Amino acid sequence: MSVSADLDAPRADGGGFSDALTISFGDLAAGLHGTVRLGLAGGSSASGLVVLFDGAEVGAIAAESSVAVDDVSTWDAIGAAGIDVETLEPLRAWRLSFAGESASLDLEVHAPGQPCPLEESDPVASLGGMSGFEQRVRVEGTAQIAGRRIQVAGQGQRGRSWGQPDWTRIERTRAVGAWFDDTALSVSAIAPSGARDHGAEALSAVVFAEGEPGWTRVEDPRLSTTFDASGRQRNATLELWMTDDGPVRRAAGEIICGTTIPLGRLRLDCSFLRWRFEGREGTGRYDMVSREPGA
Repeated sequence: MSVSADLDAPRADGGGFSDALTISFGDLAAGLHGTVRLGLAGGSSASGLVVLFDGAEVGAIAAESSVAVDDVSTWDAIGAAGIDVETLEPLRAWRLSFAGESASLDLEVHAPGQPCPLEESDPVASLGGMSGFEQRVRVEGTAQIAGRRIQVAGQGQRGRSWGQPDWTRIERTRAVGAWFDDTALSVSAIAPSGARDHGAEALSAVVFAEGEPGWTRVEDPRLSTTFDASGRQRNATLELWMTDDGPVRRAAGEIICGTTIPLGRLRLDCSFLRWRFEGREGTGRYDMVSREPGA
């Protein structure tokens, strides 16, 4: 799949089809981390979710759903939960703003390289019922939290996903990103229904770097996680076997901040970790969506 500007447009498919635009970012120096997600369901109903962390504490959470949408030709025309996205250059640059009761964002988002597609044939896409693509990004701008103005200059990830996920076949999904000044790591994992260990998961991973196309697929990714008593992620280790024979590239992350958000029959454990990778220090997200017991 070649990623072109028209592939980035929202999809107006009806039924159980869903589409989403997600931008996650972090600035270790400013102590600010966040995830902003716009969704489109059935081609006509928008949703929005914003989670911001100020240091180790939750700075703001905003959520809205079932917002009627008249124009689905571009994400610029879709808004919910105070989120607004403006495309400055297709697949390259955007302005992201958020206006909430206790916090706001005004960020410019820039992608230094090409998007990496998730093909329908990928094990993660096949099991999850979703396709899409991911991009490494840089973010700059300002945030307001609890009356404080914060200058933001960090790293992050922009993702697009669309399809018809069937949660009767899925136990949990995990999305992990580790972002550094000159590179980034992205890992997606989906466990089938009934899976009790991570060995049954489908995994897909990419290493982003400078230049074009700016990404390399990982032949054999491995993700290990330490959880607390409530099942929330605390620490993580990545082993990225670039080919069957190596080399293997390793990264380790430890929790900075996190929270749990109920999503009806699902729950989102949203967290950000401090990552170390080949002499680099960075930050990144670790999101896990799982079925609630008995759902």
